[in-house]
Amino acid sequence: MNLKVEIDPRSGFCFGVVKAIKRALEILKTDGKLYCLGQIVHNDVEVKRLQDMGMITLSHDELLNIYGQKVLIRAHGEPPETYELLRRNGNEILDATCPIVLKLQDRIKNSELEGDFILIYGKANHPEVVGLMGHLNGNGVVFKDIEELDLDTLPKSITLYSQTTMSIDKLYDIRQKLENAGISVLLKDTVCRQVSGRKEEMQSFCRRHDVIVFISGVESSNGKVLFESCREVNSRSYKISGVQEINPDWFQEGNSIGICGATSTPTWQMEQAMQLISAL
Repeated sequence: MNLKVEIDPRSGFCFGVVKAIKRALEILKTDGKLYCLGQIVHNDVEVKRLQDMGMITLSHDELLNIYGQKVLIRAHGEPPETYELLRRNGNEILDATCPIVLKLQDRIKNSELEGDFILIYGKANHPEVVGLMGHLNGNGVVFKDIEELDLDTLPKSITLYSQTTMSIDKLYDIRQKLENAGISVLLKDTVCRQVSGRKEEMQSFCRRHDVIVFISGVESSNGKVLFESCREVNSRSYKISGVQEINPDWFQEGNSIGICGATSTPTWQMEQAMQLISAL
């Protein structure tokens, strides 16, 4: 089909995920076995690659019965009780929590000590948010849409934080709506700039191509946000979680194809897509 294919050079793992996977690979190469609490990254194909090397993904319930093992804390972070359980059971903790998340945990704890009423813009069941709430002893209020909040019963002064992978535009829109309702908002902008900064860069990349193939794990919050930014500027954008989902009908003779992905998308997966599309 004479397709021209380019991979977005700014797509792929953020440094927090790079750090976690690098740590996991170091242990797997020497020990051949490593426990990880939850999916190390929201990308099924990368998780399978590491599992084939000996990584065992644990749920929190399964963690109760793990003793004397090496256990990796992924980039999303964990609440304090997770660390207490690991130590009590004699496990070695390999903490790969993203530095940005660690800083956010500290900021939220300090806000609580100062008596702030804390709102967290994020997804209540997301592992990062679960960790944040653990540092607040459950005293924060998590919401994904402002409609979930009863504005009439909220305090007239609140401190607003965000899960690091949420939309920065929506965060500032939420602040405006809270202020319009007569609520004083101290905004702590904690959206990761490796995520928010990619929106404009990715949109510029998408405008240069006829078709966009966006690769992301199904559960990736960051992937959902970035894919929407692709579709805003290029209606011929398609989201896949694996190369087997690529449909040749998306392309026309001589099209320029752009391949990009989330901060949880490995480079090798984008290269795999490029090889498949180039061969059409």
